[in-house]
Amino acid sequence: MEVELKKTYKFAVKTSFYITLFTTLFMSVFLTVFYSFKILPILLFIVCFYSFCFIVIQYRAERYIYKQVKKIYDDITLLENTSLVSKPVTTDMATLTEEIDKFARNKKLEIETLKVREQYRKEFLGNVSHELKTPLFTIQGYILTLLDGAMNDKNIREKYLKRASEGVERLSFIVNDLDMITKLEVGDLSLNIETFDIVKLVKNVFETVEMRANKKKITLTLDTEYSTPIFVKADIERIQQVLANLIINSIKYGREKGTTEVSVENLIKNKVIVRVTDNGEGLEEDNLPRLFERFYRVDKSGSRQEGGSGLGLSIVKHIIEAHNEKIYVESEYDVGSEFSFTLEKANNQE
Repeated sequence: MEVELKKTYKFAVKTSFYITLFTTLFMSVFLTVFYSFKILPILLFIVCFYSFCFIVIQYRAERYIYKQVKKIYDDITLLENTSLVSKPVTTDMATLTEEIDKFARNKKLEIETLKVREQYRKEFLGNVSHELKTPLFTIQGYILTLLDGAMNDKNIREKYLKRASEGVERLSFIVNDLDMITKLEVGDLSLNIETFDIVKLVKNVFETVEMRANKKKITLTLDTEYSTPIFVKADIERIQQVLANLIINSIKYGREKGTTEVSVENLIKNKVIVRVTDNGEGLEEDNLPRLFERFYRVDKSGSRQEGGSGLGLSIVKHIIEAHNEKIYVESEYDVGSEFSFTLEKANNQE
């Protein structure tokens, strides 16, 4: 596309003025010394000489500058900026300098962002490699042991096959979770939005994780007795997954004989906020910004002993954001944590 240049005459006007002023002063002194000084010829000379200077500078010297300016715009691809497409590109030097400086700052920001993403990519690949390698080596070790002769012992055979099966199950969890996150990120995972009672769903999740909570004698409770249903509009399966992940995390990092409490509160007219609160280990403030990253673990050794893919909170965040809602976390080390997320409220009749 041909560049539309908005010519500015500031340079030619000022330069012509300075040249004319200097020449006129010189001519005035010359005429005063050698000839009689007359104002009319001087004025006529000023007009003619100024016009001549203006034409020469504007259409010769600055024309060269225009060409260079256009080349600069083309070279740095400023014309691709949507804010410049709808208006002429200025060739005023001050404006050009400002726009090039802005362009340079934007490019520097892009480069810094790319560096952060590259670092994140390296960490992510390293984490994926580690997470997959651990169960693979476990499975491989048990199978090789069985092939080396342990298969003849029935007790060892059953024990090792069971452990190998657990390793395969963990691999399956990681692959499935990665697949889900990828679909959520690119928008390929469609949501089935429907109306349901969020309190009833919380109670259902409590029932599914009750045995796990009983092992640590953790009490699962609602903050109050909800006498009436609270209807929300969302994908019930995905929200069940969110609640399960958050409640399982609270159990996993909760104290013996601790408590996990869920509350549902009105936030604004058309929103509710669901809170999952525990009195477990809590988190240090430094860990909070990266808590929803893939495979990020606060206590790597401890969390691996508890199992899981390391993708639970990342999936939670993506599911909530896919609903165009927000998720929050508040935590204090050695006191407990609270995860909360918003949902759209529905009318009881829907």
